[in-house]
Amino acid sequence: MRNYKIYLIRNGLTDGAIEGRYIGHTDEDLNDEGRKQIVELSTTGYYPDVDAVFSSPLKRCLQTSQIIYPDKDPIILPELAEYDFGDFEGMSADELSKEKSFLEWLKGGNDARPPFGESNGEFSTRICNGFIKIIEGVLKSGTREVAIITHGGIIMSLLSAFGLPEAPLTDWRTPSGCGYALSLNASIWSRLRKIEVTDEIPFTIREESEDWFTDGVDYIWQDYDTTEAE
Repeated sequence: MRNYKIYLIRNGLTDGAIEGRYIGHTDEDLNDEGRKQIVELSTTGYYPDVDAVFSSPLKRCLQTSQIIYPDKDPIILPELAEYDFGDFEGMSADELSKEKSFLEWLKGGNDARPPFGESNGEFSTRICNGFIKIIEGVLKSGTREVAIITHGGIIMSLLSAFGLPEAPLTDWRTPSGCGYALSLNASIWSRLRKIEVTDEIPFTIREESEDWFTDGVDYIWQDYDTTEAE
């Protein structure tokens, strides 16, 4: 049974991330440090070659994609955008610490939402449906390897929902510009809706074989770190 590779990559740094602010749908550019970081990761490590790139519509992801995969035009999916923090956008946890709506939201639950933002349940449904759409497209087209450039919160949430080994959301934190390599087995996906996490990226050593991967085989929002929501 043919396996496929999916690479989840987190966008580079922005000013809001460094300042610890909620910048889910806030459309910030990569800052100079973020651009430099991605370039350094591209030279000291190895981002795998891919057949197609999918990206969040937000600039920080599109700019990350341009640096890593300059020869690929990303397929933009709205489902890959970060959580919509509504009135909390641009604010830090310290600034919101006395707001009743913020304290209620931190209690979690599918129906919890920031004022004028999306609920936890809406966020989960959106990103999971987007990921399933990508997987079904890969299996239908036979595309061998794809990269998904998205946000820290989405990577954690997707892997807590679909990843093997199974682990809680916070175990899937990843630094900016980094991510995970996933091995998609069509049979396991069709039966279990699960995908195996096989490595962290960027790789530190280029594999000898292009087909190296064929040789082997209700998150809680109070745990959601604002530095990952980017």
